[in-house]
Amino acid sequence: MSTGREQEVKPAEDDERGIRPLRRPADPRRAAALLAALLTAATLCAADVVAGSYPFGSRTRDVNDLGNQYVPFHAHLWDLLHGRADGGILFNWQSGYGSSFLPDVGTYLSSPFALLVGVFPRDEIDLAVYVITVLKTAVAGAAMAWLLLSLRRGHWWAAGILGTSYALCGWSLALASFNPMWLDGLIALPLLCLVGEWILAGRRPLPGVLIVALAWTANFYTAYMATLGAALVLLLRLVLAAPPRRRALAVTGRAAATVGLGVGLAAPLVLVVYSGSRHAYPGRAGHFAPVGTEDLLARLLPTTYSYNSPALYVGITALVLALALPFHRKVPVRVRAGWTVLVLAVGLSLQWAPTSLAWHAFAAPNGSSYRQAFVWCALLVMAAWQSVAHGLPDRRALGAAAVLLALLAAVAGRSQLTRHHSHHTWPVLLLAVAGALGGLALLSLKGGRPALAGVAVALLIGGQAGEAAVTAAVDTGARLGQMDDYAPWGDRQQREADAVAGADAWPRYRTEPGRYQTVANDPMAVGGQGSQYYSSLTSDVLSRTLAALGGGWTSRGRSLQSLDNPVTDAVFSVGARVHNPPDPHQMWLPQGGGPSTVTREDVPPLVTVRPAAPRSTPASFGPSPYRNQELLLGTRVYTLPRTTLSGTPRGDAARGLLIGSDRTLTARCRPGSEAFLWAPHYSGTAWADGEPQLYRSDARGTKIAAMQPLGTVPASGEVRVALMPDRLSRVPARGAVGCLDTAKLRAAVRGLKATGATEVTVGDGTLHARLPAGSTGTAVVAAPRIAGWRCSTGGAESPASEFHGLIAVPLGASATSLTCTFHPPGLRLGTAVGGASLLTLILLGTVSAVRRRSAVRSGERMTTAH
Repeated sequence: MSTGREQEVKPAEDDERGIRPLRRPADPRRAAALLAALLTAATLCAADVVAGSYPFGSRTRDVNDLGNQYVPFHAHLWDLLHGRADGGILFNWQSGYGSSFLPDVGTYLSSPFALLVGVFPRDEIDLAVYVITVLKTAVAGAAMAWLLLSLRRGHWWAAGILGTSYALCGWSLALASFNPMWLDGLIALPLLCLVGEWILAGRRPLPGVLIVALAWTANFYTAYMATLGAALVLLLRLVLAAPPRRRALAVTGRAAATVGLGVGLAAPLVLVVYSGSRHAYPGRAGHFAPVGTEDLLARLLPTTYSYNSPALYVGITALVLALALPFHRKVPVRVRAGWTVLVLAVGLSLQWAPTSLAWHAFAAPNGSSYRQAFVWCALLVMAAWQSVAHGLPDRRALGAAAVLLALLAAVAGRSQLTRHHSHHTWPVLLLAVAGALGGLALLSLKGGRPALAGVAVALLIGGQAGEAAVTAAVDTGARLGQMDDYAPWGDRQQREADAVAGADAWPRYRTEPGRYQTVANDPMAVGGQGSQYYSSLTSDVLSRTLAALGGGWTSRGRSLQSLDNPVTDAVFSVGARVHNPPDPHQMWLPQGGGPSTVTREDVPPLVTVRPAAPRSTPASFGPSPYRNQELLLGTRVYTLPRTTLSGTPRGDAARGLLIGSDRTLTARCRPGSEAFLWAPHYSGTAWADGEPQLYRSDARGTKIAAMQPLGTVPASGEVRVALMPDRLSRVPARGAVGCLDTAKLRAAVRGLKATGATEVTVGDGTLHARLPAGSTGTAVVAAPRIAGWRCSTGGAESPASEFHGLIAVPLGASATSLTCTFHPPGLRLGTAVGGASLLTLILLGTVSAVRRRSAVRSGERMTTAH
């Protein structure tokens, strides 16, 4: 256990084996950290060169949520930093027709590294995110190298190599590389373990609290897992030190206080995210199923990619050293047993449902069930360090490790993961084993020379970098083959952004970025104020309201799409709409080209006045999206004709008609009206007289298709819709086709404009509207009534009411203005907790300073007396 005095960090002596250590730098920890950071960054870049991946090749990095969520969120942060965003840190007016932004900040953007986007050009946002990703990974390696030399003195170059092993672990390469906010947890774990060392020594209480607060602020999700991991390491260190009971209790108390105060300081953000998740649309309920032993062991080997199994790879050198630990006779038995048991216990906890749930904060993850695997990787690297720091393993220990590695590889060879990547796995594994065992064997030779030691270290570094680079490159290719991917910023996005900027007049009206989106968060990426929004915190009221109006979604309701419909455009004050050609990068879309065009419509203002003051909820919507749109508009504008489906359809009126081959849907409407098709569970192509429209849904309910226009009803009055499904689909038995009377819609818009607000101004979570004199009834704001809105019409502020999912405020007899303010739920409580934690920290610091000063004065008086 550490003492109160700073220990001098020295390399372990090898003189008894005749090997003179490599030249010792003046500051070993700094040298090790620098080596780990440089080696990590160089390896990552080399891997992308090999893979031909952005920014070194033509293959995009923007797979899955990286392209759909994280890059657009960083683009919105860039706009905020440069004063170009609609809204601010509290509220985002651009996405989801108005959404709470602080929970998104706490989930995706609260890392200090995220601020670096501001120094890059706006059209290089993908490069900014890439640089941040590489930088975070490099810092994680540096932090681990620093920690290892703080746990026990040893060779600085060995700490640098093992720090790189941790930074380039399988979890980092397979998962965190396209979830960059998780990399903050990769950094946090070694830093929190370092805080544990300070707690053991009774030193640096204030920096310890600040590091905990920073970790939980940067990314509370992985910080929670890192805190659990650091607590286990501290517990092991305490058990191995075996201090007196009183001192052990004091260490435990200091640890609890440090974590409590640190998390308390982060509470303003953590509680906002927690409250946001309570109001979010429920995602998929994950079901944990442990993977087979052969798959588990296969993930220890290089190049074995899988999204749904634990990414345990740390490099063969670290794995060999960890396997050698139980047989390393220079390591005390208690240390060998303690670290071995901890690594095995945490490994088993990955495979048991109750402990897996505990690792994930008692919420089953929507996606990979092994997000905590980086903690196990860290423990394995720390165990490997024990083998180095006590003196390099002898031939007996290395031989035992080689046998265990061979057995491990034999069992892993039965896995489909190794068979699928066998052309990579076995050659890379053999070369890595040769480099690791060869380098360690050379270092352990008696009578070794410095030149020989240099060759050995070069073998270890080259082997580590080479196998990690190939593993990262294989992971990149595998992700592109298994996940959706999106093009980085280019001509298409620039054309979209230019079209939006040319039409934008917010808040006079909204500008929709378009139905054929490039990414799910197009409004944040290219501008405008649309319904598109993809976040883990997409509000329940927004998802249900837009679905009731005929909107589509993916990701089980958390990724909302644009609804190209003139009625909803009127309801939500969409006065300009961008029409983009299909994105050629997304192969599931019909191919198209040409410029982005803009259509404009005369729409009511953002705030309208309705004659009555109904109170309703989204549940009051009926089954027909056409009638639901009319509820919000306040006027009947649709005709819902009877439909006939060719052939002999199966199914029922409640669930819809099943079709698995080409069919024709027919209906009769008034000539000149506009026809629409609503078929949320249909997947395929549909067209009448206009352009073919693509409907995308799946049988699991993760995707539903949006209502789409079919064109103008011909003079015959017959609407014939050709359906070409690409899978077994369902079409509503009735109410699928709606025909819009555009004259009635224009009349309704004129009425809403006549009684609507004469002026609307918005800010970061504020809205002010000037109303016509004599306005009575209910003011309705064309924004979802998410939790946190409070409004007033000149009197006291009170929670806003709801009008079919929108913000509603009953008006008095002489209301002439409306003011609404948004307070993120959880912010007040979080601020109170954070303030109390800060005050407690200040008081404790003051008391400690007073005690130290008193002790110094007492010492001076005693010295004077003597």
